[in-house]
Amino acid sequence: MTRVAVVTGASSGIGAATARRLAREGFHVLVASRRTGRLADLVAEIAAAGGAATAVACDVTSDESVADLARAARQVPGPVTLLVNNAGGARGMDPVESGAIGDWQWMYDVNVLGTLRVTQALLPELESSGAGTIVVVSSTAGFTVDEGGGGYSAAKHAQTAVAGTLRLELCGRPVRVIEIDPGMVKTDEFSLIRFGGDADRAESVYAGVAEPLVAEDVADCIAWCATRPQHVNVDRLVVRPLAQAAQHKVYRAS
Repeated sequence: MTRVAVVTGASSGIGAATARRLAREGFHVLVASRRTGRLADLVAEIAAAGGAATAVACDVTSDESVADLARAARQVPGPVTLLVNNAGGARGMDPVESGAIGDWQWMYDVNVLGTLRVTQALLPELESSGAGTIVVVSSTAGFTVDEGGGGYSAAKHAQTAVAGTLRLELCGRPVRVIEIDPGMVKTDEFSLIRFGGDADRAESVYAGVAEPLVAEDVADCIAWCATRPQHVNVDRLVVRPLAQAAQHKVYRAS
């Protein structure tokens, strides 16, 4: 029987790479995002490679939209065994004293409440499968802080708290909770969105770093954790590029 995986934030970056990888692992992947045009292209790409995927328009900040996602998941033949809470993002690098409240609100809504909504909506399906897995894509910002990153770090700390609490609360039930914490990952959009479309500033984040992580590296970690035997729970996987020893320690070639 085909297993069903749901991936949020699947229109680009880590989400799209994860959808491709899970399809290769044999999952029927529900790819969820607000940008349906990109999802259609992704579904066609997966189908051309011999996989199966279904596009679902979903805004994780909307109760109604997430309810629609849960209904769509129930309509796909096969048990829903995997949820990848990937939707998220960062806005701004302002210090706490001048941080834009709107940016902080958006980061909390998408990263934290988005994870909460989707998890609540799909947990009954995951549990009824008898072998469910919830993956929360957080960040190394979820357990450390850096100047200018207070809003994003606060949101990711909260998302990490949700994952840890959920693991405790589901103990004894057939659902694993896995947290993936990437460090420096170079994708097409993350830093561009964070800096309001300033391409030069976004590119400067990776200046001199020969090999930052890419989306496929994180997708590989997600797929590996999710395909371990069900009794194996990888509580937290921290993954950084070799050049990044810590949040504040990055080797940059001159």
